Amino acid sequence: MSKAGKDNAVPEKITRRKLSDQVLDRLRDMITSNELMPGDAMPSERALMERFGVGRPAVREALQSLHNSGLITISHGERSRVNEIDAGTVLSQSDDIARLVLSAAPGNLDHLKEARRMFELGMVRNAAARASAKDVADLRALIELQRSFLKNDMAAFVQTDVRFHARIAAISDNPIVLSVSNAMLGWLFEYHDGVLHWQGNEKVTLDEHSKVTDCIEAHDVDGAVAIMGQHLDRSSAAFRRSG
Repeated sequence: MSKAGKDNAVPEKITRRKLSDQVLDRLRDMITSNELMPGDAMPSERALMERFGVGRPAVREALQSLHNSGLITISHGERSRVNEIDAGTVLSQSDDIARLVLSAAPGNLDHLKEARRMFELGMVRNAAARASAKDVADLRALIELQRSFLKNDMAAFVQTDVRFHARIAAISDNPIVLSVSNAMLGWLFEYHDGVLHWQGNEKVTLDEHSKVTDCIEAHDVDGAVAIMGQHLDRSSAAFRRSG
């Protein structure tokens, strides 16, 4: 570059980071290095102030950021504690974002249902290939539990439906798969009015669950995928934007 070009180059600005951001980085390092383990109480604000040489506002802001991200839990009147971090913890922090995304445009609900369908068909394929007798027995027990709510408890019927699909996800023995499945179902049920549009299809739902379970027990992968696909397509209409 010519001297003139160097003289005209845009200067790279050096920004001074907030003290609270620097404290936040140090606290994260303490957690990721296992200096602070899940369940441990966080050091007191005064101890952190002395350790990092900063004032109370910087410490409090950093602790609040950790709390907002799910790394610690702040309880009034008690010491803050480090949380157990797993896939479920991480995804639960996305609930507010999911609410905003689903509310932003009507089409986003359809995108979520499409994503859930793709994900669930993969889960049932895996379940049919590897399910144990215990897995099948648990699924059948959930179907009978769901049947017991048929006439007198619609909310419990729907909640047990969620448990049935979560149990299929658990056959993967993969905590990330289970957490993603639970998150997507939670977003569908919490932010959209599924219960009101479920009634009238209860017996069909139970029949489809039974057929899916039959295929899983027989290790009929293609059959399980086909029936689950029909089940999801039919029940998709249950999830409509509330209000």
